[in-house]
Amino acid sequence: MDGPAGNHGGYGHGGHRHGGYGQGAGRLASTPAEKRAAAKALHDHIEPDTRRAGAWADDETGAAVKEFGARDGHGWLTAPALRAAHAAWGDQVRNLLDRLGAEKDALNRTNVVLTGADLAVGGDLRRTSALDLY
Repeated sequence: MDGPAGNHGGYGHGGHRHGGYGQGAGRLASTPAEKRAAAKALHDHIEPDTRRAGAWADDETGAAVKEFGARDGHGWLTAPALRAAHAAWGDQVRNLLDRLGAEKDALNRTNVVLTGADLAVGGDLRRTSALDLY
């Protein structure tokens, strides 16, 4: 892939390992090891690559705005349009990074929540066991 994002450590287009949207698409990481691996991929590759890709446009857009900007009181309408588009791009990148961070945090918390729920259910089942009467 050309551009700032580079190689995704085996994650193809769509974020799925080696298969894009086909192979393994829609499969939920359910084991603690899979959740840790998914959170690690988000932390080590996907978030930094997304941040880098989002920032890549900054220098290029700044140069274009400067070229189309006002000189001697005259400029192109392209400059303010580029500025507005770049602001929208920045907002979208921030929103995506916030969502990726929330997903990573959720993956890290899920195992703790499920383990706690399993222990609570197990405790309830244990209290109602008929074997305790013997």
